[in-house]
Amino acid sequence: MDIQKAEKRLKKPEVLNLFEGSKSKIKKLVLIDEIALVEELQNIQTKEKAFRILIKEYKERLYWHIRKIVISHNDTDDVLQNTFIKVFKGIDNFKQDSKLYSWMYRIATNESITFINKRARERNIDITEMKQELVSNLQSDRWFSGNDIELILQEAVATLPEKQQLVFNMKYFDHMKYQEISEILDTSVGGLKASYFHAVKKIELFIKKKTH
Repeated sequence: MDIQKAEKRLKKPEVLNLFEGSKSKIKKLVLIDEIALVEELQNIQTKEKAFRILIKEYKERLYWHIRKIVISHNDTDDVLQNTFIKVFKGIDNFKQDSKLYSWMYRIATNESITFINKRARERNIDITEMKQELVSNLQSDRWFSGNDIELILQEAVATLPEKQQLVFNMKYFDHMKYQEISEILDTSVGGLKASYFHAVKKIELFIKKKTH
């Protein structure tokens, strides 16, 4: 596949232009000194105060990242809590070989995947079927404020393989750079571009079938 041609196409996916309003309205993070914050988090004297700052800065962004994987608001709250518990317990071993938020995103991603896979096993159903069922329940979810167009997009994303879902969500909704996603998913930038390209093609096809 010609990645350069793919990138040009991905800058403005034709069908996905309809869904620009569906992107999560996440407040921009206030720029903080990550190195100083990590030092305070790893200092027993300042750990709790620094952790409150960390939660305030990253809670909303991590919430929406997790929710796009587990779908349900209540499940998202549970996974978010588990994520912050793991961050708190593991921060002393954080070596700063990646950005703090990349490290937390990786934890949140792994916790979300573990949670949704466990739920699917408990119900003895395929993970894709599980996600499609969760999306179909969104209309009755009082925490979901989207319209029919946003619901169609969620249905389309739920049909994607796991890696393509993650890459699409981070790139399209969270506006993350490929290098940032690469740090989180431990995948080459070239591989991520290919995954996003295939995800967009599948979503566009799904939407066309659904709306025509």
